[in-house]
Amino acid sequence: KEPLVGLSDKIKSKSDELVGAAKEKIGDVTDNADLQGEGADQKASGKVDQKVDDAKDKATDLKHDVQAATDKLKD
Repeated sequence: KEPLVGLSDKIKSKSDELVGAAKEKIGDVTDNADLQGEGADQKASGKVDQKVDDAKDKATDLKHDVQAATDKLKD
């Protein structure tokens, strides 16, 4: 059901979030404000991308539901 391209976007989004969180923690532990900030930005970007992916999925589901309802009305 889910296209491979959509799946790769989801994997990249989650990867960005996790790598960002790791950079943020390493920056905290090493007292490296630049790395901590870079990690926080990357983590936030990953989370935003995930929300966009979720919205796309819901829009696609809605489109399919509307198409199915339209097809039923035609029969």
